[in-house]
This record gives sequence, C-alpha cells and structure tokens, in this order.
Amino acid sequence: MAQDVTNEPLDNHQLFTIADKARQMLGQDQLQVLADMGYYNHQELKRCEQAGIITYVNQPRVSKNTARGLLGKEQFVYEAARDSYRCPAQERLDFRFETEERGQRFRYYWTTVCPTCALKSQCTTDPRFHRIQRWEHEAVLERVTQRVKAHPLILKLRQQIVEHPFGTIKFWNDQRHFLMRGLEKVKAEFSLSTLAYNIKRAMNVVGVKALIAALG
Repeated sequence: MAQDVTNEPLDNHQLFTIADKARQMLGQDQLQVLADMGYYNHQELKRCEQAGIITYVNQPRVSKNTARGLLGKEQFVYEAARDSYRCPAQERLDFRFETEERGQRFRYYWTTVCPTCALKSQCTTDPRFHRIQRWEHEAVLERVTQRVKAHPLILKLRQQIVEHPFGTIKFWNDQRHFLMRGLEKVKAEFSLSTLAYNIKRAMNVVGVKALIAALG
C-alpha cells in the first residue's frame, strides 16, 4: 500500500510517515498498524494515536535497571487516580516534581521507604531511592502496551504477512542491493520493485484474465 526509502540508520522515526501514507492510500480515517519493536518511538506513537492510527508495537526492554538484572520500570504500576506508582513491594511512589527536558515534560516519583525495603538490592543501586520518570504523554505508551498484551498473537501475524514480501523482492526478484545511486533514484528503483511485486502477487491471487479485466 505504501513504501519509502530513507537514509535514516534507524526505523524508529518512520512509523507515522509510512502508516499515514498507507491510511491515505486506503482512503480510511482509521487504520490498525503492526510494527516490530525497531519502530517503537514515543513521539511517533503519539502522532499515530492523534491521527486515528491504532498501533501494535512491542516496547524494547532497554532500561538501565533491566539491563543490570534489576527491577525495571515495567514492574511498577501507575495508579492514575492517585497519580502515583505502586512498586513490587507494594509501596507507593508519590509525585515529587515536574521538569522539561529536550522540549518534553516529565514527572518524577519516588518513596522514602526505599532504604529499609527488603527488595532494595533487587531494585536499585541508588542508596536513596528508586526514582521513576513519567513522560507527560505516557498514557499513550501504556495503551499500546495493554493493546499488545490483549492480543498476544497479533505480532506473530505481522511476521507472517510482512517478512514474505521482503523475502520475495530480495531473492525471487534478485533485489539484494540497489543498482542506482542517489536517494531519489533509489526511491524510484524500489518503487518499481514493489510495483512488480504487487503485479505478480495480483496475478497469483486473482489470475491473469481477471487482472486484465480489472485493468480494462
């Protein structure tokens, strides 16, 4: 439905752009989009939600605590009614202050019980407390997480649907690398590759006669 080529080394700034292209191509006000965790980005997910694009993207576990084998932020439950977090030891982390960092607003939470907590060695290396940072639009991320949890098989479906076209284009169409140079020329080359894939796929699904009749 939509494709693009970019010089960006990472995928995590591409989700909204390509999803919105697909939505416009389909002529839909809303769209459900599945993507692998390489596309996970706070701002991209927020833009998608604002545009009526429902996303299913796994959140990468890259927090420092998780990497160290300690209790990560995902183990702390946000309680919206109290604007606080509940930790694995069932203590409440209250809101302390708000700040702006790199144009985004964050709220910070902690509890003074940490130094005497039995789980402290599993939770943080900070001698004072485990501090939780909350983005002003974190509710968007929580909705994405809950959506994925509620549909555990949906991202496996993404693998079955999405990886097949790439494999076909690379191996059956011999598109293992680009022949052109320059971004605009490469975009045109890949556009032709996807067009050829779509035509071949249509021939396999509906047959040559039906495709010719539809084009006529």
